[in-house]
Amino acid sequence: MNGIVVNIGSRAMESQSSLSSVEVLARELGTRPREIFRHLVEAYLSSGEPVGSRTLSQRLPQTLSPASIRNVMADLERMGLLYAPHTSAGRVPTEKGLRLFVDGMLQIGDLSSQERAAIEEKLSRSGAPLEDVLGQAASLLSGLSHCAGLLVATKQEVPLKHVEFVAIAPGRALAILVGAGGSVENRLIDIPPGIPPSALTEASNYLSARLLGRTLEAAKTDILREIEQERAELDRLTAQVVREGLATLSARPQDDGTAADDRILIVRGASNLLEEIDALSDLARIRTLFDEIERKNELIGLLDMARGGEGVRVFIGSENRLFSLSGSSIVAAPYADAKGKVLGVIGVIGPTRLNYARIVPIVDYTAKIVGRILA
Repeated sequence: MNGIVVNIGSRAMESQSSLSSVEVLARELGTRPREIFRHLVEAYLSSGEPVGSRTLSQRLPQTLSPASIRNVMADLERMGLLYAPHTSAGRVPTEKGLRLFVDGMLQIGDLSSQERAAIEEKLSRSGAPLEDVLGQAASLLSGLSHCAGLLVATKQEVPLKHVEFVAIAPGRALAILVGAGGSVENRLIDIPPGIPPSALTEASNYLSARLLGRTLEAAKTDILREIEQERAELDRLTAQVVREGLATLSARPQDDGTAADDRILIVRGASNLLEEIDALSDLARIRTLFDEIERKNELIGLLDMARGGEGVRVFIGSENRLFSLSGSSIVAAPYADAKGKVLGVIGVIGPTRLNYARIVPIVDYTAKIVGRILA
């Protein structure tokens, strides 16, 4: 598979017995049922339509009658690998069948040199801000897969050039942080009641001088040590403002301000999921998927499962509780810096009828390029 490691999804990770059942099932299939099953799944992933015995008889290299193929398909259906969506229709793989196919039969191609060069060219724009690189990576995967591109990243601290505290209510102040690149972030902090404006000004000047060109994390210990050793030449109230400010600014609250979280989720191209809707049931499924994508914390938690291992992870449908209703799949891979430290996860989300053989190498290579750029 050209050096690409494909890992199993969440259910197998959580339950060793589930992994064993997949392996046992693969061994139970004889050569002929295995080939029929593989060709059926490949035809389904290509067309999205139920696959009948006549279609398979034209695809299979050996000469088999449609009747012989139907008998094998019936056996595969009894094993829980196929099902008939309509009476007298062809068959499509179940989630169990897709898992078996991905884990044991998927034939992954390699990207061409032109495709690799195109991915590198789109991402390797010298001097682009970090947020632009990450957003472009998610957009790139969305465009190449015709699904939604996902990326989870650890929030990166930026060097600061100015800090200012502005009183807005009794006991409350707004902390304004200006980054070296011009970014601005506002946080609410608690301050001692009745503190004079001069103390806020002094605290602002003190922090601005010591944070200039440094991140909060890098400077926090030195600043607190200086205050504790009474070398900061600050009065008691001003020193308290500095302590409160550092504690709040270092906490990294979520958007709702209720809990600490240092990760961000980027989603690009979700509208692609609307392009291949053929029935009202598809529309309902996509609406459910949109709702699931909006559940940011749970989606981040799912993608974080891909951080623990090397290579690409594939999560199929109801194997994960988050997608139990929409029946969707995620193909994801971690990206790391030059020292091997995992910085985040990038991937694709779409219907279970993904072109896994095509998407797996794209996700794998894009993750490597993103890690190289960020390093």
